[in-house]
Amino acid sequence: MTTLGSEGAPPEGADADSAGPPAVELDGVTRRYGGTTAVSALSLSVREGEFFTLVGPSGCGKTTTLRLVAGFEAPTQGSVRFGGESVTGVPPEDRDVGVVFQNYALFPHMTVGENVAYGLQFSDPPGGGSEAARVRDLLELVDLGGMADRDPDTLSGGQQQRVAMARALAPGPDVLLLDEPMSALDAKLRERLRVQVREIQRELGITTIYVTHDQEEALAVSDRVAVMRDGTPEQVAPPRTVYREPATEFVATFVGDNNVLSGEVTAVRSSTDSDGGRGQSIADVTVDGTTLSVGLDGEGDRASAVPSGDRLTFCVRPERLTVDGDRNALTATVTSAEFLGETTRVHLDWDGRELLLRTEEPPEGTVTVGFDPDDAHIVGGP
Repeated sequence: MTTLGSEGAPPEGADADSAGPPAVELDGVTRRYGGTTAVSALSLSVREGEFFTLVGPSGCGKTTTLRLVAGFEAPTQGSVRFGGESVTGVPPEDRDVGVVFQNYALFPHMTVGENVAYGLQFSDPPGGGSEAARVRDLLELVDLGGMADRDPDTLSGGQQQRVAMARALAPGPDVLLLDEPMSALDAKLRERLRVQVREIQRELGITTIYVTHDQEEALAVSDRVAVMRDGTPEQVAPPRTVYREPATEFVATFVGDNNVLSGEVTAVRSSTDSDGGRGQSIADVTVDGTTLSVGLDGEGDRASAVPSGDRLTFCVRPERLTVDGDRNALTATVTSAEFLGETTRVHLDWDGRELLLRTEEPPEGTVTVGFDPDDAHIVGGP
């Protein structure tokens, strides 16, 4: 991979939170189309050099948010800032952003090299080099060296996607915006290209905002993820936090498989673990007549606001259910199983409620599954 230098990278060793203002900020941004609100009072901050992803279902406002950053849309209310300076009202060509669209938008009458060079129409190559050298270096960066004279229609979908990225990067933008650039590609190619996109982003240190509906893709490539719903983020956090500690029931069910249960808190107590170690805070929650124990350690403010008598909603990931588990034991019936390669997704019926189990060796018939109280995470309650 050709090294072009860290055009947008913060100084080595710099703390992203202390290296000046964020690269991109949206402050109370709302975008309405007549009586429809696409983005609602949205406030986000993207750090310098960060790979930040907007993920959510269709119609949640993620693409509109990207277009507001690019300048293709103007906010009805609120402001957009780059590096602490307002760009509200500044046209796209003056915002120093590179955009890769869902359909790539390559010019069929231009060669690959000419398509990449088109990205330099509004500015000279960064660093004072020649246009030809910039095109050559970018094509090497995206593993398309030697293809400058090819026609775009002779390339595969993955190659066209990389040409579009090279064109967006040509002027050395401060911010790269990617609008579902891999949605038209097959699954295997998407997996390969998302790794390459991440490597290019790290190579250049460029601030990147990525839009996708694919939760797995968002978790795989991002420094932080914003899970969008109804025009506003439900949670903004690193991928592991979003997956392991979803902030709401929506996030818990949208990002990956999950078992969401709700019941009445019958007791909040302190329990000693099986080794006789430290005390553990536990909430006993009665779900459809069965009392289940939910660990409260690590739940922060939520743990202190769990009184007896209130309803509590919590989730347990399918991979955290164990067959023949002796804690929080539930007797269920296997209804179907899906072989996924490394694991099998097993659908269970527990007294009319569906549960999901992920395991290497799928059980059959009637099975007892359980989970550790610490593997339950609260997503709703008082």
